[in-house]
Amino acid sequence: MIERAQQLRLLEALLFAVAEPVGEEDLSRHLDEADDVAGLLRELAENYAGRGVNLVRLAGGWAFRTAPDLSTKLRIERQVARKLSRAAVETLAVIAYHQPVTRAEIEQIRGVALGKGTIDTLMEAGWVRPKGRRAGPGRPLLWATTPGFLVHFGLDSLSELPGLDELRAAGLLDLAPFALLERAGELDAQQKASAET
Repeated sequence: MIERAQQLRLLEALLFAVAEPVGEEDLSRHLDEADDVAGLLRELAENYAGRGVNLVRLAGGWAFRTAPDLSTKLRIERQVARKLSRAAVETLAVIAYHQPVTRAEIEQIRGVALGKGTIDTLMEAGWVRPKGRRAGPGRPLLWATTPGFLVHFGLDSLSELPGLDELRAAGLLDLAPFALLERAGELDAQQKASAET
């Protein structure tokens, strides 16, 4: 059996050698069966806490990432060829929060038809993928997010997505559509009242 210090060194080397998060099961293949991989990873994460890189859980696996407080010092500004359209951002949000979801369901939630290239753009970014077919007429494709989505947005699982209250508090939830709906309801009530008199 490998001594604990050597086990930690081996896990550290394995995690530095890969770019994507690695699951505990994959890491355990490089250690003895009796080794406590979860305990070793927690210890390694504690050893790296407060350093320039941290060991973090992402997309169900483990990876080294730059310490969050240093990220602004390391940011490199570069020209982005294109950014996501509003339709693509809305579609990604619908898929993330309602997955698995069909194209028709995305259109129903957004209230507009989905452009042909919108899902293709999200697939090219590596953030969404087909996830089977819905049982029913036409057997439409179901869409879901990928582990690449979780990694890009710094999430370990979908349960870490912000809720409505958090989005409102951050000013990210556009309340204009809700205000318009409320105003439309008030106008309907006024029109009904004036028609009755």
